[in-house]
Amino acid sequence: MAAIKKEAIAIATPAYWSDACTHLAKRDRVMKRLIPRFGDACLESRGDAFVTLARSIVGQQISVKAAQSVWSKFELLPRRMTPANVLKLKVDDMRAAGLSARKVEYLVDLALHFDSKRIHVKQWQAMDDEAIIAELVAIRGIGRWTAEMFLMFHLMRPDVLPLDDVGLINGISQNYFSGEPVSRSEAREVADAWAPWRSVATWYMWRSLEPTPVAY
Repeated sequence: MAAIKKEAIAIATPAYWSDACTHLAKRDRVMKRLIPRFGDACLESRGDAFVTLARSIVGQQISVKAAQSVWSKFELLPRRMTPANVLKLKVDDMRAAGLSARKVEYLVDLALHFDSKRIHVKQWQAMDDEAIIAELVAIRGIGRWTAEMFLMFHLMRPDVLPLDDVGLINGISQNYFSGEPVSRSEAREVADAWAPWRSVATWYMWRSLEPTPVAY
């Protein structure tokens, strides 16, 4: 049954990646060293907006492995993972898939925002980052970090700097401060040299700590 419901996922990559890498390697000694280590690998976007945000909610505060297990069960409940179909699901069935009561509430609120057109999906390409973040954090269960991951991995915005991300801060600590603790202001100062490609540099900070590509 699961095989029947699986849909092909189109994977997209940013057209700007090569230009960004050239710029970063010229401006930053750490990037000049890091970028060649990972060859042609780059940030990838998969799935649609609703699915990407739903997966981020399912994965909150649990391990990657546990999140994948819960998602695999949850995605079998609707015929297709759409806002309207999620709103038709029974709470008991969603709980049986491994979702907490709080996450069920968050997923329903997410589906309501999409289904009622309270968020302007079709206008996002023309909106600036902060305007999109403001729309997303109005949804229960979505904070600024989740919104920033969405900007990077779904909309592939090139200049996002997620200062609440532990991996980014740790990457800057290891690569620029010999492992010493780093404040947000120090991290922002390092990242000034990365503009206007801070999303790309952040991705390389993650890769410097964990060779497996980050994906949402």
